Amino acid sequence: MVLRSSAEEARRRGDRRLGTDHLLLALLYDSDSVTARALGVSLESARAASDALDRAALSAVGVKIVSLGMPEPTPAARRLPPLTSGARAVLKRAIEEARPDKTGRIEVRHFLLALLSRERPDAAAELVHAMGIDPGDVRSRLIKSAE
Repeated sequence: MVLRSSAEEARRRGDRRLGTDHLLLALLYDSDSVTARALGVSLESARAASDALDRAALSAVGVKIVSLGMPEPTPAARRLPPLTSGARAVLKRAIEEARPDKTGRIEVRHFLLALLSRERPDAAAELVHAMGIDPGDVRSRLIKSAE
C-alpha cells in the first residue's frame, strides 16, 4: 500500500522517480492511520509544505513561480517508478525496523520509523522540518501507540 500510494503521489506531482518525500506523503493518505495521527498533519498541509519547498528551490536558482500547476493526469502505471537512493535506503531501513516484530510484515509504522531516521538535506527530512514536526516526538507517539 505505501509503495503504491507513494507512486501515485510521485505521478501526481509529475516526478519521474519515487523519493522519500513521496513515501512520507503516502503515509498521510489515511487520515485515521497510526502514522498520520503520530505525524499530526493532514495530507493537504503536507502537500502545501512540499509545494512551498519546491517553489523555494526554484526561486533559489532564479525561477519565479506563482503557483505550481498540476501536471496532466497520466494513467496509473503497472510498475513503480524508479526509487531514488534515499527511498531505497528507507525501504531497507523499514525492513530492519520490522525484523524485531518477527511477523514477516513491513507495516506503515516501520516506514515512518525509517523516514524519521533521515537527515537533511533528504527530501522527507526537509519536509518534516518545514512542517515543524519533531521526529523524536513522532517516534515516541508511534511507539506508545504500538504498545
